[in-house]
Amino acid sequence: MTNENKLHELQRLTALQKDIQQGIATRFALEDEGLLNALAAASEQGLPAIQISPIQGKMLQVLAAACNAQKILEIGSLGGYSGIWLARALPPAGRLITLEINPKHATAVRNAFAHAQVDDRAEVRVGKALELLPGLEGEAPFDLVFIDADKENYPAYLDWALRLSRPGSIIVADNCVRRAFEQPSDGYTTGVTAYNQRIVDDPRLVSLLLPMDNNYTDGFAISVVKSIEKM
Repeated sequence: MTNENKLHELQRLTALQKDIQQGIATRFALEDEGLLNALAAASEQGLPAIQISPIQGKMLQVLAAACNAQKILEIGSLGGYSGIWLARALPPAGRLITLEINPKHATAVRNAFAHAQVDDRAEVRVGKALELLPGLEGEAPFDLVFIDADKENYPAYLDWALRLSRPGSIIVADNCVRRAFEQPSDGYTTGVTAYNQRIVDDPRLVSLLLPMDNNYTDGFAISVVKSIEKM
């Protein structure tokens, strides 16, 4: 195969990949007005456009259904987009607690939750996650924990996720694929690398990395808790 033919084949595969992703999103993860409003409001307020994709949002809902989630913990709220997906996976009496360090972001999240009509089951708590997490022990166990915050603290967030879980809980961490196999060179990569190694080695977990963002170069680390016994 010539270089020109290889380029054409690569372009064909890239276009096919985009078509498949769009087809999945349109059929299974269509964004409604509440989700689109959260994106628009976040953009207007200057929040970074680093939210999960619609397919990732639907995956969170599938995982919540798989563990019959009644209580969900989210570490890192951004503009509330992922929180809307999560809250909508809960039954009417369910509860989502999302932790956000930035008061400006927290206000945006509350507004987004109200607009999407999930504020009856979704609550934002403001502060550093590692300072807020100890206060959640009385509200544990959580059936699903979604981690999408500062990567440097991912290993510490995993410790708390395990502490606040039950056997059968699901722990999901975002942005764990792209740098999973790089040599650690900064806090981001070091944190993600350590997190991934921990979920591989910890006998209390069964885990998998799943590429699933808009171009499959990043995605989720998904773990199911088998046991909560301390190591």
